[in-house]
Amino acid sequence: ASPEGKGAFYFMEMNTRLQVEHPVTEAITGQDLVDWQLQVADGRPLPLAQDELTINGHAIEVRLYAEDPDGDFLPATGRLAHLVPPMGPGVRVDSGVRAGDEVSIHYDPMIAKLIVHGADRDEAIRRLQAALADYEVAGLKTNLAFLRRVAVHPAFAAAELDTRFIERHRTDLLPGPVPVSDRVLATAALHRLLVLAGATAERAAASSDPHSPWAIADGWRMNAVSHVDDHFRDGEREIAVRVHFHAAGYGVSVGEGPERPVRATIEADGRMIVDLDGHRFTARVAEVGARVHVWAAGEHAAIDRFDPFAFTGDEGAGGGRLVAPMPGKVVQVLTEAGAAVTKGTPLIVLEAMKMEHTIAAPVDGTVEAVHYAAGDLVEDGAELIAFAPAEAKA
Repeated sequence: ASPEGKGAFYFMEMNTRLQVEHPVTEAITGQDLVDWQLQVADGRPLPLAQDELTINGHAIEVRLYAEDPDGDFLPATGRLAHLVPPMGPGVRVDSGVRAGDEVSIHYDPMIAKLIVHGADRDEAIRRLQAALADYEVAGLKTNLAFLRRVAVHPAFAAAELDTRFIERHRTDLLPGPVPVSDRVLATAALHRLLVLAGATAERAAASSDPHSPWAIADGWRMNAVSHVDDHFRDGEREIAVRVHFHAAGYGVSVGEGPERPVRATIEADGRMIVDLDGHRFTARVAEVGARVHVWAAGEHAAIDRFDPFAFTGDEGAGGGRLVAPMPGKVVQVLTEAGAAVTKGTPLIVLEAMKMEHTIAAPVDGTVEAVHYAAGDLVEDGAELIAFAPAEAKA
């Protein structure tokens, strides 16, 4: 209570354990706090007193989470199909997962902690920007792009920080879908071409006729310039990429754009070295099903490869459906079939990773069916409630 006796109350939190941010302290002091903790637990005194510690430079830690920043930072789950952490001077990554692991609903969705250390804050920020640009994650939604935008924001560099930082700079930090660049599209098409060419060459070398003309992957066409076409979807946009074969290398044209000269190779570690229109950059491509993830010169984008001639079947229009925005557990059902509800009425409550999310009626209408009960586990996108908007019943 307030010592002034004015009725004000104050609260203090004390966690008798190491904090998640302890690597920041370790970076600027050069001490191993986990080792200290074990020594204290063994009955030994602290190795150093407070006045014996020295502070060196500046450190920053960010948390890489499986979450959807564009979806109100709701947690995400799924398989880490591709995970390559950054490396370099002053860069540390603490993580308990690796490529191929699952992020489930049963644990906190943190993938890793990225800690950078520099001589001062400016150097630490530069190392943070570079490390985030080099981080590669694919297979599920993460906050990586959001962290990159924070790290390069002028207000962050100026230390203009408070609890309204995200809301104040929402337009910059959460811009929504951004069209992929021609560089990403060209890299994706070139990667597939080089992988197929390499596989063809390996099969030819292992065959009884390694010099067979059928083992040449040069896009040859009778009475036409040699080329191959690739097709991608970026949201609602469909883009064709054509790679042309020339004696001195390749040419690439994106959509209706002009052909541009390009050279590309895949290194032993999987990285691509690309020279597009005179601009040289490194890249990496990971294919997860039909989804193609491209990291090129600090840019990351995910696009879907499709066959424009493939039969996709009829696509029927769905009715009124309320679906789970994340995998989780139903903790409460607040409605029943036949109930007439108004917009905003809470209908069902989900819990995932220590967070509760209430599904509410999007408009006035009628609940036609409730598909789950309290205690049921649901997957992301599962239909929870069949819902008929009022205007549809008129």
